[in-house]
Amino acid sequence: MALSKGDLVASVAKGCGCTKKCASDALEAILGTVTKELAKGGQVTLTGFGTFKVSHRAARTGVNPQKPSQKIKIPARKVPTFKAGKNLKEAVKK
Repeated sequence: MALSKGDLVASVAKGCGCTKKCASDALEAILGTVTKELAKGGQVTLTGFGTFKVSHRAARTGVNPQKPSQKIKIPARKVPTFKAGKNLKEAVKK
């Protein structure tokens, strides 16, 4: 079962005893901060949870799925990545 953003907001609101509006504002602030930092090329580490960072994906040659004989050039790009922290890995392992 996937947890939606609304479900996450409701869970945070219940957990900290605040309104859903307050929890939603806090979540938006966190997501905005992470996004801005990654856009600048930085990284965000949440100790025990994990690290969000930007990785470089090199240019490469691919295959057009509609015409497998046609080769296409895929340009280099930056992509966001997440590396899980020790506590998160242990919690999922159980």
